[in-house]
Amino acid sequence: MFSFHVFDHPLSRGFQNRFSTQYRCYSVSMLAGPNDRSDVEKGGKIIMPPSALDQLSRLNITYPMLFKLTNKNSDRMTHCGVLEFVADEGICYLPHWMMQNLLLEEGGLVQVESVNLMVATYSKFQPQSPDFLDITNPKAVLENALRNFACLTTGDVVAINYNEKIYELRVMETKPDKAVSIIECDMNVDFDAPLGYKEPERRPQHQEEPTEEEADPTSYADMDLGFRAFTGNGNRLDGKLKGIEPSPVPRDPSDIKRGIPNYDYKVGRITFIRNSRPLPRKAFDEEDEINRFIAFSGEGQSLRKKGRKP
Repeated sequence: MFSFHVFDHPLSRGFQNRFSTQYRCYSVSMLAGPNDRSDVEKGGKIIMPPSALDQLSRLNITYPMLFKLTNKNSDRMTHCGVLEFVADEGICYLPHWMMQNLLLEEGGLVQVESVNLMVATYSKFQPQSPDFLDITNPKAVLENALRNFACLTTGDVVAINYNEKIYELRVMETKPDKAVSIIECDMNVDFDAPLGYKEPERRPQHQEEPTEEEADPTSYADMDLGFRAFTGNGNRLDGKLKGIEPSPVPRDPSDIKRGIPNYDYKVGRITFIRNSRPLPRKAFDEEDEINRFIAFSGEGQSLRKKGRKP
């Protein structure tokens, strides 16, 4: 009497706990149905057929369900989660950015395998366009977008949707492994300089200020100096014109007073000078002595004039 314990063999248990099959993949826009499934494009999860759920439920796999997608023709691979099991048999639906990473076309074959990934602790992203810098708080936007993802793979270019605009980010680095799970994790996020970004040129702080040339005082006479007294024309009551035109006395250049220049002037800075020249301390002391109040020091006045009677 012989008994064969085939299912107790450790090698058979290893194959039994592993899900591996091939599907023809299509983008989400090919998914039939009245409902709009644009939410699939905003994340990193796929839609698989119901037979996959039946097969996975018979296996002793760990949750959450994570899968490795491989395109054997181009030797490209990535990792993803599953959103629903409503696809037609033999077909799975992928986000468009995931098909681009795998270099897959509509109807191409993709190998789907169940995997166990380590929880992420660190990730670094590089925006593929400088437009990503226009976002006020990029970390908060990325954190909100990664809620629709299950895992990250180093080298992938993920797409996030924000304000009706799609931003692409390349996963530059992940820790502790090249493929990590980001479900219920505490992950530090860092950003690299965007692709094509150029730092603005910084001007030196200390620039050579242009020196003013000393002007000739004789040239001030030709300047418009504003109002000058007694320089207008006179008019007579009988309407006759005066025979002599007024000839204003020319000013001596030494009489023209210029403002006090501010030698400490700097571009972009306004200085209000209250007192151009402070008074010496002696002048203050003399003025205080004159204006010092002394009680009962005034002189009285009388309406009557004091004098002797005749």
